[in-house]
Amino acid sequence: MDIVIITLNVFFLGKIEIGLYSAIAIYLMGKMIDILFEGIYFTKLVVIISDKTEIIAKEIGEKVKRGTTGLYGKGMYTNEKKLVLICAASRGDISKIKTSARKIDRESFIIVINSREVLGLGFKKIPS
Repeated sequence: MDIVIITLNVFFLGKIEIGLYSAIAIYLMGKMIDILFEGIYFTKLVVIISDKTEIIAKEIGEKVKRGTTGLYGKGMYTNEKKLVLICAASRGDISKIKTSARKIDRESFIIVINSREVLGLGFKKIPS
């Protein structure tokens, strides 16, 4: 709907600057709404599937200072059982975690997920 309004605005007024300023204002307004609802410190959840999870978990703990959790999973395509690492981290830590995992295992499968809220040690305190 916003794109339609901006396009009609440019078409009828004939000034592309108005459309550009409108697009910037709509983008910034969307970001402000996200910050209001999600907070400024939202976290990411990293899922790492690899044959070298033990080494990757140790590296993340030492270099990034983040803990990881290992869950056992089964690849339905390969029928292999593997340890799957899960790590909650801030946006700034994500690139370090990905770099560490890819340095150890170029074939690692990494999924980064937005997480609305993380409670516990190193994150938001659990309400009593």
